[in-house]
Amino acid sequence: MPSLSDNSADMDRLLRALSGTGTRPAVDYSLFQRVSRLLRQWDFSARCVLFQGGGQLELLDILDPRGESRALGVAVDLGTTRIVMRLVDLESRETLSETVMDNPQISLGSDILTRIHHAATDEGAEELKTLVCRGVDDGLETLCLQAGVSVQEVYIVAISGNTAMTHLFMGLPAEHIIREPYIPVTNTPGTHRASLFLEHTNPEGRVFFFPNIGSYFGGDLISGILFSGIHRQKETSLLVDVGTNAEVVLGNRDWLVGCAGAAGPALEGGVSSMGMTAGDGVIDRVRRDGDDFTVGTIGHLPPLGVCGSGFIDLAAVLFLTGMIDAKGKLVESACKGRYTMEHGLPALIVVPEETSGTGGAITVSQASLDSLIRSKAAMYTILETIVMKVGVGFGDLEKIHVAGTFGAYIDPESAISIGMIPDLDRNRYEKIGNSSLEGATLMLYGDRYMDEADAIRDRITYVELNVDQDFMIRFSGAKFIPHTDPDLFPTVTKK
Repeated sequence: MPSLSDNSADMDRLLRALSGTGTRPAVDYSLFQRVSRLLRQWDFSARCVLFQGGGQLELLDILDPRGESRALGVAVDLGTTRIVMRLVDLESRETLSETVMDNPQISLGSDILTRIHHAATDEGAEELKTLVCRGVDDGLETLCLQAGVSVQEVYIVAISGNTAMTHLFMGLPAEHIIREPYIPVTNTPGTHRASLFLEHTNPEGRVFFFPNIGSYFGGDLISGILFSGIHRQKETSLLVDVGTNAEVVLGNRDWLVGCAGAAGPALEGGVSSMGMTAGDGVIDRVRRDGDDFTVGTIGHLPPLGVCGSGFIDLAAVLFLTGMIDAKGKLVESACKGRYTMEHGLPALIVVPEETSGTGGAITVSQASLDSLIRSKAAMYTILETIVMKVGVGFGDLEKIHVAGTFGAYIDPESAISIGMIPDLDRNRYEKIGNSSLEGATLMLYGDRYMDEADAIRDRITYVELNVDQDFMIRFSGAKFIPHTDPDLFPTVTKK
């Protein structure tokens, strides 16, 4: 309490009480307007919401120490196809609600290249920014309604996305990302006032963007590294995140090497004739049943199609039952009644018309299988290339962390059976779920994680696969099931 013997100004008194943090916080004008009234109302006791970004400690707000107001944060996995959001209590670290939505930018282009071309003009960039910011705003409102809290209690939003998605969210020019020499506007987008992008936060809220490594190595992977903890471990481990691209990081507490390459197109909706995003009714697992197979769907509903993990399961079972050969080609005699022709090309009936949820048979074409073979070959070759670059072998790896939706559903046994990932002890594979969202959640818990993200970025050596002369040779060798060299997959036996 102030007195004649201690007549410091109200704000100075508050900042003096906070000086134990080692830094005098910066204060916005709006808090100067309210501090005298609120401190007297609360008998000079207050809960303080502090934020440190870019080396500057800021006092964002003061709250009633006896009230029910909370300081909340939102983690955002800003994906090209989907946006996943999580609301947390910054003090208790309790998750209050989660939501997922399609990225609204899809209305202007399902792929990132189309969107980048659309953003070539100021009007186009602003249109894409408006779409995604409104989408995240709607998500914020949904999260708060689910949790029964006010959007005014959201003080920090941590956004984890690839380089292009971060640029499009911020309304920045992105065309140079896709043109040689592939230069983004920034790799350190930093922290900004939330009001520049979002309406549904506290007026003093902030938005933090994860740093990027370059045009094809984004903040979502740095977020994943932060969550996986491979940068803190003595042993060498591998982090793999497969979407449209395969993003891979190898390393330990002393060094980190990363690369990215196209490995997932056959596993994404719309590219493969049977590939679709995981959801209710989608086949996510295929199991061997004698010389045939059975399928399982998400939600145990009539099947509507097959997602990436189900496609990998299917290919493994087809190979192990002899329905496809080592080149991934359908063997008519082994497929029996499932063999058919579509548009003059071989295909396999996965689910007959009478048990399908679509009203028609669910099939996989030879073209889809060919695409999967290319993708699995690319995946294995990327992993093989990065370990060879640093002179280690697969056997030297302590863990292989498999991230993302792909990682959540993939059966390592199936992926190994088709030669997509190394034939190692299955216990070395660890599914870590949505590492991008989990890393963004960690970011909400304090400035040390911001410093850690910057340190990760500064330590990574990026390997450009396009200039690796032996990559295509190794890739050609991997376009067989499981591989042209069977010694690489000793546990895979065709029965």
